[in-house]
Amino acid sequence: MFNLLARTSTLDNVMLPMIYSGVPNRNERARELLKDVGLQDRMDHKPNQLSGGQQQRVAIARALVNRPRILFADEPTGNLASDQAEDILRQLDLLNRSGITVIMVTHDPEIAAHAKRIIHIKDGKIVSDEHKNTDERKQETLPPLRGKVGMGGPAAQVLTPPPPSSPTRGEEAQLEHPAFSFAEFREYAGSALRAIAANKVRSGLSMLGILIGVGAVIAMLAIGKGAQKAIESRLASLGSNLVMLMPGSPNMRGVAGAAGSISRLTMEDTKAIARANPNIVHVDGNVQGGVQVVYGDKNANTQVTGALPVYEEMRNAHPYYGRFYTEAENQAQARVCLLGQTVINNLFNKENPVGKEIKINHIGFKVIGILPLKGATGFRDQDDTILMPLNTAMNRVLGKKYFNNIFIECATPDSITSVMQDLASLMRKRHRLPAYKDNDFDLRNMADIQAALQGTTQTFTLLLGIVAAISLLVGGIGIMNIMLVSVSERTREIGLRKAVGAARRAILAQFLLESAVLSTLGGLIGIALGMTVSIVMSKFAGWAAEVTAQSVILAFAFSAGTGIIFGFWPARKASLLSPIEALRYE
Repeated sequence: MFNLLARTSTLDNVMLPMIYSGVPNRNERARELLKDVGLQDRMDHKPNQLSGGQQQRVAIARALVNRPRILFADEPTGNLASDQAEDILRQLDLLNRSGITVIMVTHDPEIAAHAKRIIHIKDGKIVSDEHKNTDERKQETLPPLRGKVGMGGPAAQVLTPPPPSSPTRGEEAQLEHPAFSFAEFREYAGSALRAIAANKVRSGLSMLGILIGVGAVIAMLAIGKGAQKAIESRLASLGSNLVMLMPGSPNMRGVAGAAGSISRLTMEDTKAIARANPNIVHVDGNVQGGVQVVYGDKNANTQVTGALPVYEEMRNAHPYYGRFYTEAENQAQARVCLLGQTVINNLFNKENPVGKEIKINHIGFKVIGILPLKGATGFRDQDDTILMPLNTAMNRVLGKKYFNNIFIECATPDSITSVMQDLASLMRKRHRLPAYKDNDFDLRNMADIQAALQGTTQTFTLLLGIVAAISLLVGGIGIMNIMLVSVSERTREIGLRKAVGAARRAILAQFLLESAVLSTLGGLIGIALGMTVSIVMSKFAGWAAEVTAQSVILAFAFSAGTGIIFGFWPARKASLLSPIEALRYE
């Protein structure tokens, strides 16, 4: 057992101690040592691609990279051929001459003969202590050893300690871990990716919770933002500072024009409303109804709206092609109309409809313009409509005597409240309602409708957010569980890293980074999934969805943060392991 990292190349195994000690020129030093031990052609190989002797030489090279002051070697030539053993012994001798004390355990007398001091041990007791003087100068010896020692076997040898030029004890005591370096970060990131790649299925399952959570966050924010945009667009298409007056019954609130309704809205009402408050700018009575429209051999069912010419200004309905009808055409009940884009698509395809003749409920009409795009919602397509003069719609097409609703445009948003109060008083007076009776009409402020719709959207967004948070929590627990399993499986690796110089903060940083990488990968996949779901729902379900940069950044931060928070305990547990106990772990 040579304690090499199985998923790391020979070169990286040798460089590992230098990364933790912050030694510069790591690559050159590691390559030089591997060349010295005869492995220059095996630098990119993994340990499982090497023989036992080659692995032993890698371990020796790793032990020498930081130029240690004392080197312990237990049978360093045990798995080597005789010529390779001589090379290793020659290297050890050169290291000893350069100022490194070498303590070596061996059972081979020929190997022991290379030492300058040989201590024989039998049954755990020293039986002899021999000194050899191989140099002309007097050798400095270690103090005599007494009693039992911890080296087993019949013989042990000690190459002499370094000459007086070696570092002092005070210098040896000044051992500090270097600052966190990019090389360390790269090693941790590489280790994290190797661990994830080595357990693909397990890593994939642990990322699943994060993936679902982040995907839900992206889709939730996209749908919420899209819904908000759709509401704003729809209300903007209705116009600004609008109040809507609808007929109703005290017993059937909000049911405009329903059977049994005692409320009616007439042209006289619109004239009275225009004088009700000085802040009223425009008043427009509308009628609506379903019709069948025919052009050539094509026909479609759609909605027709009759309105006064002021509709163009009040409702932002300026035609993007053609023109709007005039008051003269309204008074003359002219058979002219404007078409929405959906009606054009159904009847004309790519043909220009302006100037063409169509039939609405068997009555011929001339198309004079194309209405601006209003967009579709989940309930109604605002572009599936035909607009015509109010008198034409009431008398020629729909046969209605009363309005479905009246729209009132106020001068400013601040004036809406006073206008609504005056309108309520006016309509109660016109409908002769005593004080004890409820209103038989309904006044609605577009701003109130917008607030209600936005409140619904926010509630929907909050619920989706809770689901996403639960998914992230479950994913975080899964990652913590996987990291605990990883710490248990890699206990020997942790012990080895600590043995070659890794500090607690290095082990902590490594496992935290691994947890963060795992959750971040899940987050990135989740972002892609969330964007895909948003696009699919927008395209096929007709839901408005808008993915923003802020939502992507938020989801990414959530995923990375989840990995760090839930990975801290396993990482701390790994950092507190004793290197000796960890190396003994099976």
